[in-house]
Amino acid sequence: MSIAKKLAGQTAVYGVSSILGRVLTFLLVPLYTSKFAAAEYGVVTELFSYVAFLNILFTYGMETTYFRFAHQPGADRQALYNKVFSLLLLSSAVLSGLLLLLAGPITRVLHYPPGQEQYIVWLALVMGVDAATAIPFARLRLENKAKKVAAVRFLNILVNVGLNLFFIVLCRDVHAGQYLPHLRPLVAAVYNPDLGVGYVFLANLIANTLYIPLLWRELSDFRFRLDFGVLRPMLKYAYPLMLMGLAGMVNETLDRPLLKYWLPEGFYPGQSNMTAVGIYGACYKFAMFMTLVIQAFRYAAEPFFFAQSTEKNSPATFALILKWFTLCCAFIFVFVSLNAEDFARFLLGRPEYRAGLDIVPVLLLANLFLGMYYNLAVWFKLTDKTYFGTYISFGGAALTILLNFFLIPLIGYMGCALTTLACYFMMAVVCWVLGNKHYPIPYPMARLGLWLALAVAVVAVGWLLPVPDYWLRHAFHLGLCTVFAGLIFLVERPRKAGLPVA
Repeated sequence: MSIAKKLAGQTAVYGVSSILGRVLTFLLVPLYTSKFAAAEYGVVTELFSYVAFLNILFTYGMETTYFRFAHQPGADRQALYNKVFSLLLLSSAVLSGLLLLLAGPITRVLHYPPGQEQYIVWLALVMGVDAATAIPFARLRLENKAKKVAAVRFLNILVNVGLNLFFIVLCRDVHAGQYLPHLRPLVAAVYNPDLGVGYVFLANLIANTLYIPLLWRELSDFRFRLDFGVLRPMLKYAYPLMLMGLAGMVNETLDRPLLKYWLPEGFYPGQSNMTAVGIYGACYKFAMFMTLVIQAFRYAAEPFFFAQSTEKNSPATFALILKWFTLCCAFIFVFVSLNAEDFARFLLGRPEYRAGLDIVPVLLLANLFLGMYYNLAVWFKLTDKTYFGTYISFGGAALTILLNFFLIPLIGYMGCALTTLACYFMMAVVCWVLGNKHYPIPYPMARLGLWLALAVAVVAVGWLLPVPDYWLRHAFHLGLCTVFAGLIFLVERPRKAGLPVA
């Protein structure tokens, strides 16, 4: 149990910084939804979906590969660090350079007006910096320096939020003459009102460049070394992870561009397709309540799983971790779903964004299954059978494209949400079934299935039972959340000895 507590401690460090950072980032959602129309925010949603996809190409699985090879007996970690870092530094420079050269054609392909090429330029540089600093961050995680990783990431978010507030609120309002007229000459020197949502991307770029001084200690002892003889087996291990990551990004982000192109014009009366993309992207932010927990868990869990793989009781430990991870996420699903109306009052500035609020429970449940999949995927990483992850992810990608093709024209962005749920549920189930065959772990799946069914039932009651009065409805929803949390406490807390068997 002490091993699980150690993981929980590191997850808490990553989690606190992630939660604080995401809370700050959450402040940008009401900012964007109040300052930008849904069609403008659709540009941000679409481009960041492409960035998420391209980030996989920029790092091509080398972070996980670095962890794997660093734990091999007799591994020279400094030499490994130099060689992996050198490879990523070279490849990220090449990929960023290509995007810089092709910024104009890319803008035309996306049907953006002239002058928005700089969006592509800035995002290319953002991805280059992210890829170049991926291995220094991985090294800190490997050395269990969770506090430094958390502090640097948090500072990056803090600067990004500050720059967004500076450009999109202060500069915009001063330029419009709303207050501080004596600052107008200074603002005019740094602010261009025609740039609009471009400041979202520029703020990201400026914040990311701060990684270089903040990681200077890790960068200063780096020596450029390329040895393809040593790197070849690493690349062989990494490329299935890259393919799996690309397929995973298809599952996670492709629905935004597909919604733009496959939604029939006029499907939503009075709204353009980019408006629908903006609404979907804004409502998808509610899933952040789930994804921030998953992100914090993954940061701590990946090196932890590799380190504990040789322990005799590791299967029982992995099963215990999945159990409590799922129960915590189930409560988040219930709480956020039942209180989505209240969160929307804060997060979604303009009323037009609230039209998509009914997709929130679906997306939260989908991301819960994604978190379960990340837990279950430990078996093929520990057995070096990463190609199974590739197969599962590509199956999910195929399902994503197929279901979106049929559902988007029929039910719009609800089709995207249901497709996401179907995809992640399928991936989790297939991964569990294959894991039972190749690396058996005593996961209490029947028990977890009952808890998830109860969570869905509680949310359905809260959404479908009409309570017209706002305060009564609010109290009813909080009561349902309390009952669900109380049941988990009463049923699971006494089970201290042993692990429940499915």
